[in-house]
Amino acid sequence: MRNNIVLGCAAVLLAGCAHTEVAPADAIPPYIQAAVDDPGRADGDRERDADRKPAEVIAFAGLKPGDKVADFIPGRGYFTKIFCRVVGSKGHVYAVSVPIIRPGNPPPRPADPPGGQCANVSVIALQAQGAEAAAETFAVPEPLDLIWTSENYHDLHNPAFGSPDMLAVDKALFAALKPGGILIVEDHAAEAGSGARDTNTLHRIDPEQVRREVTAAGFVYAGESTVLRHADDPHTAKAHEMHDKTDRFLFKFRKP
Repeated sequence: MRNNIVLGCAAVLLAGCAHTEVAPADAIPPYIQAAVDDPGRADGDRERDADRKPAEVIAFAGLKPGDKVADFIPGRGYFTKIFCRVVGSKGHVYAVSVPIIRPGNPPPRPADPPGGQCANVSVIALQAQGAEAAAETFAVPEPLDLIWTSENYHDLHNPAFGSPDMLAVDKALFAALKPGGILIVEDHAAEAGSGARDTNTLHRIDPEQVRREVTAAGFVYAGESTVLRHADDPHTAKAHEMHDKTDRFLFKFRKP
């Protein structure tokens, strides 16, 4: 038995000291559960909760009242509108978007503000500056406790987002965080070893590609939650056609 334990620990070390975490229901802080249960949330968002598991993933991230958090590429604000309830009046949420490049046409405007009716949300639209792609200019007015990006990290590799230099993007995220601050990346998993091959076709990315890119910017890998994993996903279908049923990885990185 002891030998088995030693071999298991060695395997973990060879894998890069990875560890997994899943937040059980009784470990979800009440302020997170209350934010998810808030009757003011839209019915369309609530319908996605069973698959997106907001209470579990936000508990894994460690968001708490008073925190300053950026929701990077928030879409219609599914998570933004929960974050603003979690951090409360003493915290703040920055919904930071990147314009989509559509030749000949301006990018579409979202139907609703990402923060909904929350007064503690600021909307920031990044813009390209000289040779810098928009995502490379990531910045907010104050140091952050947490940066969150959900199902969009892969998009930053694509022409529609200006194909930014990912090392420059990740360094900008690193600079925006307080020492000890957390970066959360949740995305659709591609086939192992595929790197960034499928980011534009299947809207997926190899989890190890993300780990390599983010740690190259100075972040320390701090663990993974398996709560969004789906072993039956073949990783060959377009993520957008699977409607929240994809195999998704949820990584936590820390700024030393």
